[in-house]
Amino acid sequence: MTGGEVAGILVAVFWAILVSFLAVVLVRLAQTLRATTRLVAEVTEQAVPLLADASATVRSAQTQLDRVDAIASDVQEVTSNASALSTTVASTFGGPLVKVAAFGYGVRRALTRDKTDRPAERQGPRRTVIVGRTVPRARGGRNRKG
Repeated sequence: MTGGEVAGILVAVFWAILVSFLAVVLVRLAQTLRATTRLVAEVTEQAVPLLADASATVRSAQTQLDRVDAIASDVQEVTSNASALSTTVASTFGGPLVKVAAFGYGVRRALTRDKTDRPAERQGPRRTVIVGRTVPRARGGRNRKG
């Protein structure tokens, strides 16, 4: 055998190994592509119903938000009406009620005076009412008995 024949055999063996290696790589690549195709198909089968459910949920949430918005606007309208009513009642009855209370206080003061034109002595220590509780008057100061 000559050197050219040996070189030819070596090149042929090298090409055979290279073709075998490429064939194995192509077979593995084909298996990977088939597995990927199956995986994509399964994901698609599961994702389509999930997307439909998500879309229905978003639509339902939008409907509920629209209802809440309508309720909030109604509450705002009722609040403004109540505020206007409160202002009207206060301005209509507030002044006259203050005048009636002042008149009642004046009449009571006038009726409780002695003939000497001095205010009547009060029974017991003077007390102050604060938020529904009676608090005794602070000790010290003038004595009211004399």
